[in-house]
Amino acid sequence: MSTLVKEDSWVWVMVQNPEKDEQLLGQYDETGDISYIPTFLEKDDAMKCYNYLTLDKSQKYEAQAIIYEDLARHASENGFML
Repeated sequence: MSTLVKEDSWVWVMVQNPEKDEQLLGQYDETGDISYIPTFLEKDDAMKCYNYLTLDKSQKYEAQAIIYEDLARHASENGFML
């Protein structure tokens, strides 16, 4: 089922190094040559997908909420899709 997300909605993303020099976790799909930021409507969904993400095992990750409009702007400025 598809859900439209309003610009002022909170969504969940994974953040690398949440305590210092934090950055959003991006992923790369080689098949489609697509860089994207995995985005979830619920924290529980983000946590369920955690083990399927490509992660640097030496880093710490945390699910954090962000306003969709801010995330979309940041993604666009850095060449990522959501």
